Amino acid sequence: MSSQHPPVRVAGFADLDARTFHDLLRLRIDVFVVEQACPYPELDGRDVEPGTRHLWLDDDGAPVAYLRILADTGGVARIGRVVVAPRARGGGHAGRLMAAALDAVGDRPCVLEAQSHLVAFYTRHGFAVSGAEYVEDGIPHTPMRREGIDQSL
Repeated sequence: MSSQHPPVRVAGFADLDARTFHDLLRLRIDVFVVEQACPYPELDGRDVEPGTRHLWLDDDGAPVAYLRILADTGGVARIGRVVVAPRARGGGHAGRLMAAALDAVGDRPCVLEAQSHLVAFYTRHGFAVSGAEYVEDGIPHTPMRREGIDQSL
C-alpha cells in the first residue's frame, strides 16, 4: 500500500461514478460472497436510496475499506457492509471508517448487525449489544445499538 492514511471518501449514490461503484461492489463481493462463502444477493436496493452514504478508503486508486450508512425509519442510522480488503487488514482502516461514519451520524441513534467475533470492536465505538445472537448465512451475528447523544443536557 502506498499510503498509511488515505483520506476517507464520502458520497451518495448519485455522486458515485460507475467505476467507483463497481470497485466498491467488487470489494464487498470479494469478501462477503467469495471469501466468507455466503451466496446472498449483495445488491439489495439500499445502495441507491437518497439517504444512503458510502464511505471508503482507497489506495492506488482501489478501495481497501468500505461501509455504508442507511437512513432507517424513525431517524435511526444503520451502518452496514463494513469491509476491509485482505491486503489492508490490521492497518486501522475499519476504525478510521467507523469514526468517520459516527461523525456523519451525529447525534442520531445508530444500529448495526455485527459479526459476533467483532462485538468488542464495535463496543469500543460506543455500541452495546441490543439483542440475541443469531446465525445468518452460516455466520453468527449480534444486533448492536449506539444511542443518540442527548443535546438537551
